[in-house]
Amino acid sequence: MCGRYSIHAHPDVVALQFALDTAPEFRPSYNVCPGSEILVVRVARDGQRVARHHRWGLVPHWAKDPSIGNRLANARGESLAERPAFRDAFRQWRCLVPASGFYEWQTLGRGKLPWYLMPRDAELFALAGITAYWKGLRSVSLITTEANELMRPIHDRMPVIIRPPDYGAWLDPGSRDLDPLMRFIKPYDAARMAAHRVGLRVNQPENDDASLIDEVPAGPAQHELL
Repeated sequence: MCGRYSIHAHPDVVALQFALDTAPEFRPSYNVCPGSEILVVRVARDGQRVARHHRWGLVPHWAKDPSIGNRLANARGESLAERPAFRDAFRQWRCLVPASGFYEWQTLGRGKLPWYLMPRDAELFALAGITAYWKGLRSVSLITTEANELMRPIHDRMPVIIRPPDYGAWLDPGSRDLDPLMRFIKPYDAARMAAHRVGLRVNQPENDDASLIDEVPAGPAQHELL
């Protein structure tokens, strides 16, 4: 799964990497949580890439109320083509979510230990997402897949990462055949990723500063504190 991530790249860098006409406006964050407004890149009706803010937690167009979004922060990639909540969005409204890194929690003993993960070769990368529109509310869900070798000791799921050469194909609104799109739903190459343990302060959504991603030594009983 993907329960938290960070985005602290310079807006000009985001514009350059995602081929945007203008630098997006966003507040850098080291602890982006579900339910918040997050930056997404998608293709507008005129065919141009745009950066917009969507609520993290998908609210399908047929929802009775927006509370369903609390349960749909993540979408399992393997079932995107079958689940009614995700199928239409996967076919028509795919997006990219700029990120600097993401967090995952490893179960150890009676508690959980937070880790921070990112591609080794990129200070900015793209998480795969799908969007929806409901009564004026634009929302997004991040797509997950099975864990790669690096992630497996930490968690059995990880977010889908889209490589820059594939941005255009993933965002292409003309690509609505689900079978070819499924080729993107796969774990990122473990050899190209890095991971380190971080402190417990990330567990609290109100904590949001650069120290959250600092590597911390892991004492033998640290998990007892969680």
